[in-house]
Amino acid sequence: MTRSNCRSSVRKLEQVQVREDGTFRLAVVSDTHSAPHDRALEVITGLRPDAILHAGDIGELRVLDELAAICPVYAVRGNVDIRLPGIPDVLVLEVVSKEGLVVRILALHVGVYGPKVRAEVARMARAEAASVVACGHSHVPFIGSERGLVVFNPGSMGPRRNGLPVVFGMLEVNACDFRLSHVDCETGLPWKPPMH
Repeated sequence: MTRSNCRSSVRKLEQVQVREDGTFRLAVVSDTHSAPHDRALEVITGLRPDAILHAGDIGELRVLDELAAICPVYAVRGNVDIRLPGIPDVLVLEVVSKEGLVVRILALHVGVYGPKVRAEVARMARAEAASVVACGHSHVPFIGSERGLVVFNPGSMGPRRNGLPVVFGMLEVNACDFRLSHVDCETGLPWKPPMH
């Protein structure tokens, strides 16, 4: 999705096809706040994603245009994106193969309260038959499971806040299954939460 084909809607449904070999790579970003990390585009490009999902707090539309130079971009509006009326508040993104649905993702900006999925979001995900909730807002990278849903916050790839890492997420499909991970924007390496 680029600026030219954005239409105003509260909810939108999109579908993407896996590659011929059954693989698919989705970069999941959030909270760019008009200032993605200096290396973010280079690191994402190097991972060769098939699509990018922006989970809100985009900032300026040029951020989506820059990401769209890499591959197709799908996005939802965050709480700072009030002036971006062409971006939906909720997006259902289906990753499909020739055999059928691989994964259905419900994307919205605010999906969790602390580490818990919000009750209304869980209801919405069930109504959409989504198995993954992708959200941003907190800037805290997170992969969890609750209420029968996988919850994925890619973290923030915008300005660093409160000592949090500057990261984005990857959803990789292989053989009709998927895995989630985070990537450090500064190093381009996989990011894991520090052990306490």
